[in-house]
Amino acid sequence: MDINDEMIARLADLAKLEFDGEETEKIKGDLSRILTYCETLNQVNTDGVEPLIFMSEGSNILREDIPGLTVTKSEAIKNAPSKDSDYFKVPKFIEK
Repeated sequence: MDINDEMIARLADLAKLEFDGEETEKIKGDLSRILTYCETLNQVNTDGVEPLIFMSEGSNILREDIPGLTVTKSEAIKNAPSKDSDYFKVPKFIEK
C-alpha cells in the first residue's frame, strides 16, 4: 500500500487532526511500520487457533446487589467545601 501525503491528509480529515510538514512525515513513517507489522502478522499460520475472547480463564465474581442506605445525606455533605441545605454547591461550568 502506497502511503502518500493525500492519504495522510484524508486520514487526518477523518480523525479531525491537523499535521504540519514534519508531523506528516513522522505519521507516514509510523503508518508504514504499522502496516509492515500487520503484513507480518498476516503471514502467521492461524489454522485451528480459536479466537481469544477473554484474557484469562476466570470469570467475574460479583456480589449480590442489595439496595440499602449506606450514607445519609447529612454524612455525605458534612465535609463538602460548599453546601446549601441538602445539596452540594459547585461552580457553574456550562457556558451559554
